[in-house]
Amino acid sequence: MRFLGKSLLAGLLVLGIAGCALAVEPIRIGYLATLTGDGSTWGQHERDGAMMAVRAINESGGLLGGRPVELIYYDVRGRPEDAVVAIRRLIHSDRVVAIGGSNFSSIQLAIGPVAEAAQIPVISSSATNPAVTVDPNTGNVRPFMFRIAYTDAYQGTVIADYLINRLGATRLAVIGNIGDPFSEGLTEFVRNRADELGVENRFWGFRSGDVDFRAQITEARAWGADAVALTMLYMEMGLVIRQAAELGWTPFFMGGDGYSPNMFNIAGDAMEGTYWLFPMSREDIRIHGFLERFQNEYGREATEFLNAVFAYDIMQMLFQAIETAGKAEGPAIRDAIANTRDFEVTHFTWSVCPETHNPLNKPGAILRATDGRVVYVETWSPQIEF
Repeated sequence: MRFLGKSLLAGLLVLGIAGCALAVEPIRIGYLATLTGDGSTWGQHERDGAMMAVRAINESGGLLGGRPVELIYYDVRGRPEDAVVAIRRLIHSDRVVAIGGSNFSSIQLAIGPVAEAAQIPVISSSATNPAVTVDPNTGNVRPFMFRIAYTDAYQGTVIADYLINRLGATRLAVIGNIGDPFSEGLTEFVRNRADELGVENRFWGFRSGDVDFRAQITEARAWGADAVALTMLYMEMGLVIRQAAELGWTPFFMGGDGYSPNMFNIAGDAMEGTYWLFPMSREDIRIHGFLERFQNEYGREATEFLNAVFAYDIMQMLFQAIETAGKAEGPAIRDAIANTRDFEVTHFTWSVCPETHNPLNKPGAILRATDGRVVYVETWSPQIEF
């Protein structure tokens, strides 16, 4: 691990290669991860998941007839400006042929033009804003931008649909982060679905850095909300839930993939009975083998298992695309990703929609906080086409 510049922490991992005995040029793949700052627990698990995949492919002989894979990752600190610097280094200095990450929509929107200009494909993990892969001004797909997560349109619709059609909400409050692309996108689609179902809904906002949400909670309670959609990240969601409980208010709370197990440390017992939409459940038997390997390799549990699995599966897609393309070049890898159908990765069967570059038919798991942990309730899919 080495330092580049004053603010970027760079990690270079060359796995399964015998130092001076390199006989062939490695295939370099980049990864953008938030290793410090807000969201660092997600980024650290993504780095570790990607490292696992690289170790496995090198131990099996590498790609394209024996070329080893070299993973180069940078700490982007959850900041778009750091990510732009990092992706330029990856492309122009490190000469990567593809990039995994990040998990923030704001970052993906910032780095997209750089990737497009260099014709280097990028697969994001949890960046769910539709604009990451489709230009909202033209409706055209961004040719080099892909994602493994479902979109805000999907998860926002599912959250509202579940609160209304399953839990019986009649007045829906939405609390979100003004100015954050992820939160604003998710808010829009929650409210759109509530409107479609004829349910009253109102929005209360805050800005990044706020830690006191009692005013929003008090107003939503007075308005008569019986359910609250939380359209932000885990730290703020945990604070809202805890502060609502301190004020004696216990509506149905539901959030999306901004969820983190660390919320139990923030909200404490107030987490009990809250609902969460997540792309997968820890109880899903398909990921048990991965979780065991993670434990064995790192000596600790994958608490942010979603991010670890996402990163591992992103790397699997990139490996498969390189083999399909027959060469380690950005445009050819892009074409292979865009044309992928029915590719089995750890947690689902991945088909890429050519018009949106989103995964097709990705399931959503409904989880409920029970006895200090989240448990799987059911899989929920709204009756709507995407």
